[in-house]
Amino acid sequence: MRLPICIVVLFFQVTLVFGQTSLKQIALDIGKKTVGFKHYLTADSTRTYRRALDWTNKTIPRPIPVSIWYPSNDKPKGLEPMTVLNYMELLKEEEEWEYLPNEYLLDWFSYLRNTEENRKHLKESTKSYKEIKFANGNFPVIIYAPSYQASSIENFALCEYLASHGYIVISSPSRGTETRKFEGGTEKDMETQARDIEFLMQELTNIPSADPDHIATMGFSFGGLSNVLSQMRNENIKAIVSLDGSIKYQYNTLKKSPFFNIKKVDVPFIHMSQKDIPEEVLKEDKIDPQLNDKFEFYDSITNSRAYQLKFHNLTHSYFSTLGVLFEQRDKRQDKSDAEIMESYKWVSAYTLNFLNAFLKDDANALKFIENQPSDNGVKSKLITQIAKQPKPRIFTFQDFNDLASKQKYKNLKELYSSLLKRKPSIELPEWKLNNLGLQLTFNPKTSEYGINVFLLATDIYPNSANLFDSLAEAYLFKGEKENAIDNFEKSLQLNPQNKNAIDRLKKLKE
Repeated sequence: MRLPICIVVLFFQVTLVFGQTSLKQIALDIGKKTVGFKHYLTADSTRTYRRALDWTNKTIPRPIPVSIWYPSNDKPKGLEPMTVLNYMELLKEEEEWEYLPNEYLLDWFSYLRNTEENRKHLKESTKSYKEIKFANGNFPVIIYAPSYQASSIENFALCEYLASHGYIVISSPSRGTETRKFEGGTEKDMETQARDIEFLMQELTNIPSADPDHIATMGFSFGGLSNVLSQMRNENIKAIVSLDGSIKYQYNTLKKSPFFNIKKVDVPFIHMSQKDIPEEVLKEDKIDPQLNDKFEFYDSITNSRAYQLKFHNLTHSYFSTLGVLFEQRDKRQDKSDAEIMESYKWVSAYTLNFLNAFLKDDANALKFIENQPSDNGVKSKLITQIAKQPKPRIFTFQDFNDLASKQKYKNLKELYSSLLKRKPSIELPEWKLNNLGLQLTFNPKTSEYGINVFLLATDIYPNSANLFDSLAEAYLFKGEKENAIDNFEKSLQLNPQNKNAIDRLKKLKE
């Protein structure tokens, strides 16, 4: 019993061979944390959906299956780790075949094959344990965006690996807008997946140990297009990992989004791409040869520290766990299983070090990312790497405010003097200082901060009647009558026509 699409797969069997892989042979360097895993079904009530294969045509709130890998301090006794089959049972749910008997699993889905090797994979133990306790503390978060119409668990080994090193990884399946199926990799599909990513960001509020200030997205294939759109729309996303993401292949799709703004990509970005597609495959599969080298998105970004790595032993499918374990090998271009597993391990290592560098400020991890691959112990000709630095940023008023806020608006004159030495072109416009000072002043909790801003502002602009008037208002709001009178009088000296100062002084001196 098979879905009709399996007939199509059988037609191409002559060009394919089966894999000889295992999680044990991949041998990712698991960290010190025990890995917990939980999965639940929730819904986005702002969107509607239909389970197409139920044949009821019933509209329901958009179902969102959520998978979470997380660090734990538990040392499970008598508890068995999850198996690959446990993950594949979740795949059945996300494919909307949750009642399918397990015995049909490898026959049913077009990307799986019922072979002896694949049956062995189902029995393999993984590194995660169901529903054990979260470790105490705050942990950075990775939102994983799966490939085209794929399951949340498609890269479970990589997700477990990251969780063992102190990350919370959250994912939901990649599915279409109205039903399970995508339209065909369109901008509508991209928008839908980006909204699902944003839904997961909201789900993080239910995880006390999730650090909302340290979030990255990690996308494989089509997910590596949607996660860039999400970053363009959300400043909370601090880094982007692209696992042969479609941002390289479908940049024009991203450009069609009303939210497209290349200048918004101002966070660290790493793209790990597949090997060059052989000429034979390009011709037979009618693939544009430019895909091997053209990367318009990478060339276009100017505000991001960016890295581009090419893995010469990996074709596209093998940037995911399910690809490495279950994908049928293409004899025209695929490398040996040993070479594929070795490269997948390096993909995982580069992902971890990139995240450690930019979410944990790990200097050794940054050195790893900045190194040439050979300096990290990578075999010759296995990976090539290029990188680029962002153009120097203009220091903005927002940057100044961020620094001032961190020191609770104290010692602002000293801060400004030190900035002038390092950034002589710095400008703090009068109107912005006035606006900031007033906003802080009229909040009773931050009134003193507002006064400090005005003291700096009047030092920079000593001839501004308006700033002295605002400083006087701030003192008046605080109940400091004498200071208010002094500064209203200074404002009047600079502008004798200042009616507000005239009226205020009249009342204050009555």
